[in-house]
Formats: sequence, structure tokens, C-alpha cells
Amino acid sequence: MSTRRSGESAPATLRSLLDASEFDLRRRTEIDDAHLDAPLEWAHSSDLPDPTPWVGSGGLLLTDGVQFIDRTDADTADAYVARLVRRGVRALGFAISIVHDSIPDALVDACTAQGLPLIEVSARTPFMGIIRFVSDALASQQRERLERSLTALRSIARAALRPDGLAGILRELERNLDCGVALFDASGTLVPVPTLHPAPLGRHGELERVVRATLARGRTAAIRVGVPDVGEVTLQTLGRADRLRGVLAVGTGVALNRADSDLVESVIALASIALEQSSALDTARRRLRAGILELLASGSTDAAGRTVQHLWGALPAAPVRVGCVVLADSSRADPLIAAFEAMSDEGAGKVFFAERDGHVYVIVPQGDRAQVDGILRMHDARAGFSAPASWADLPSALVEARRAAERTTEATPFLDLDGLADAGLLWHLEQTGAAALAARLLQPLDAERGVDLRETLRVWLSHNGTWDPAARVLGIHRHTLRSRIETAGRLLGRDFETFGARAEVWQALELVRA
Repeated sequence: MSTRRSGESAPATLRSLLDASEFDLRRRTEIDDAHLDAPLEWAHSSDLPDPTPWVGSGGLLLTDGVQFIDRTDADTADAYVARLVRRGVRALGFAISIVHDSIPDALVDACTAQGLPLIEVSARTPFMGIIRFVSDALASQQRERLERSLTALRSIARAALRPDGLAGILRELERNLDCGVALFDASGTLVPVPTLHPAPLGRHGELERVVRATLARGRTAAIRVGVPDVGEVTLQTLGRADRLRGVLAVGTGVALNRADSDLVESVIALASIALEQSSALDTARRRLRAGILELLASGSTDAAGRTVQHLWGALPAAPVRVGCVVLADSSRADPLIAAFEAMSDEGAGKVFFAERDGHVYVIVPQGDRAQVDGILRMHDARAGFSAPASWADLPSALVEARRAAERTTEATPFLDLDGLADAGLLWHLEQTGAAALAARLLQPLDAERGVDLRETLRVWLSHNGTWDPAARVLGIHRHTLRSRIETAGRLLGRDFETFGARAEVWQALELVRA
């Protein structure tokens, strides 16, 4: 596929060869526009019966037809043309009035049948002239691409020295390749960089999916993918294999040539260096956030708030919820923090986060958690959240968040402490697997055959241990009920005259029933 730009020298094609006045060439088969205008990658002469081991695809093969002196039958011609087609030879030029007065009919028929363009070359047209025509066009294109690449590299190097170095080199790449460029961070989130291209490449859903899958593999990679409505996109990871910093996407729509690939690799190197150099700044920023959280927790809200205002904008407006994050894999902490940084950069007051005692804490306004929950899901994280709190109540909110986080599960990845209270203690006992312990506690009741002591206890306890109402519901005499309760107490080793024994057995009955 051609990657020619406006102003670049035209490549050699079958059409340009046929139109060249210095050559005496004639079509011997029908040639469509696609074949006529496809760039020729090479031109070479060979009279071997099988030249394919020594030629590549996309070129013009020239021959005097020596290989057909003794054999010009259809089988020989068909096999010869089939080998050229399989190799990707673009066209065959056959010289006449040297070995053959005309092109053998069998060869014309074979080229026609298999769709290989066949050109008749007169005796006055030397092969060397055709070969030089093609090679000169290729050399001119390569020289221009090299010059353009060097110019582009200089402009990119100058852009890297500007304050907005990373954004500058991406814009220069976009301008020099006339393409869309998108940068994704370590979490697969699009990094907002002003673009020159009218259609934002990074907003394409399929591209985002491929980027996140590439990052999830956890190793450096350079891949090309076809994206609907965009065409071919080159993806290159940034950073080391053990610490991927993101992905650069370059949407040229077609395959990159060698010079353009070199330009992209240079930008990747500069971007990787810039990102690696920012690692120290990231560490300092994280330590600063941790220090601010300690100030907030100690009650120095005004001082902490002023610091945050100068650096990132206002703190989230109270009342706030504090979340304590639980990660399935500790290696995902960096991408998670990078995602929170991006969210923080998008607007002040949306989120404040920091690390403390080996946990990541995130603080958001009470009713504005949707974006945070989305980031947590993306990074396979769970989180417990405090009840709504003022900044003055932050110390207790931190404790609440951690307690809620300890009770999260894969089935329930997000828990709010006030929601936990509403669910009741019995629900929490269910979540801890207490039903199995309850079943074991009640098992001795099954030793009394012919009597359902569990149901007897449940009805009696639900009537607050009163005899007559419970006996009526069970349809037995109250003395019979008293006897059964005494039996149950003996089997369980519990004194039902005490409130503690009644409460314990009631909880066990409810857990088993649930």
C-alpha cells in the first residue's frame, strides 16, 4: 500500500513505464487501474525457469524468454506464471526479436488466465534502462523521505526542549505524519493532549479496548491493528517491561514506511525518557499527598486545604466519603494512582487521594462517586467507604473506611459503612460464614426423634419465651412445651432461663434458616 505524500516524487509504476517516451512497451494482457498505478518495488531481469528464490514481491520481472526455447507448451507456461503469482511478482516484461520473434501464445494465455500483467518489450528498449528508471524513482523517494525524516527529527527535538515537551513532540509527530496521535497512560486512560487532528483518535472504543488488552499483558510490545473507520493504527508501549508507562497510538490509516517508522521510534524514545524522568516527580507527589493526608487526619484542615489549593485546586466539598482501596494485585497500585491523578487533573474538587499505612485512600464528595467506582472496577479493586463525614471527622472516617474494606468480597466489591449498619448484624454474620457454625451448634437437637425441637425453639423464642401463646401456635399443651424446651436446653448445654442463651440460639436458628 502506498504511503506517498503530496510533494513527494512519484513512484515508478506500470503506467509510468508504458507512458515513458524513451521506452517501446506494449500491453499484451488487460491491466486494470489498480495494477497500473501500484508502485513498483524493484525491476530485475532473469531467464531462469524459476527465478522466485531470488526476487521479492511487488516488482517487475524482465526476461528474454531463454527458458522457453525448448518448451513453450501450456503446462510449462502455466507453471511458470503460477510461481510468479505466488511470489507476488507484479508484472512480467518479455523482450521480443532477441530470442523469440513474439511472445509465445501459451505464455500470453497463462498470464491472462492467472491475472499477471504481461508487457511486450521491443528489441530497441534495453532492460537496463527500465531497471534504472525504477531504481532512480525509488532512490529519489528514499532520499526525500530521509530528508523529511531528518527535518521532522529536528523539529521534534526542539519541541522536546519546550516546557510542554511531551505534548509538543506528539503534536510535531502528528503534523509531520499528517495522522492522528493518542497517548494512553498506564491504566489505559486517554491522556488529554491538544491535538491537531480533527477526529480524536483516542476516543475510538475499539482502540481503547486493544490498548487496555496490550497493557494487561504486562510486557513491551509494538503492534499494528486495523480499527474501523480509522484504518491501520500502530501501537507502541512506553516504559520498561516491569513498569509500563502507557501506550502511544499512531493512526496513519496505512502501513508506515521505514522512514516514518524510524520517526515514530524516535518519538517513543523521547516520550519514554520524559516519562521515566517524571518518575521521581511522581514519587515526590505521592509523598506530598501522604503528608497532606496526615495533616488532614491531625485536624490541620486549613493548612492542608491551602496546600492542596495551590497544587491541585480545592479539596472535595464536605460532606465527603472516604474510601479504603483493596487491590487484587499490589502491582496495580501505580496504574490506579495514575488514573486518580488523571481524574484530579480534569477538575478540582472531584477527588483527593493518598497512601497511608499500605493502603490507598480516596476522598470524594458524598454524592459524586460514579467516576471513582468506574476506575476501581477497571483496576479490579474493591473498596470500603465511610459514612458521610465532615473534614473535622476525617480520623473516624478513615477508620470506618478501613473496617468496611475488610468486609468486601468479590461478590460485594464496594461497601458503605452506613449501608452495613442498615443491613444489620445478622447479615454480617452470614457474610463471615457463621451459618456453618450455627448448624453445628444446633445439631444435637436432631437426636430427639419424633419431635422438631428446632421449630419448637423458634416458635417459643419468637414469642419472647412465653408459654401459652407459643403452645397454642404449636398445638400442644404448655407443660409439653416446657418439657421440650428443657430437653433442648439439656441437649445444647444451654440454660434458657438466661437472656444470653436465648439470644445465641435465636441467632443460630435464623442463620441456619437464611
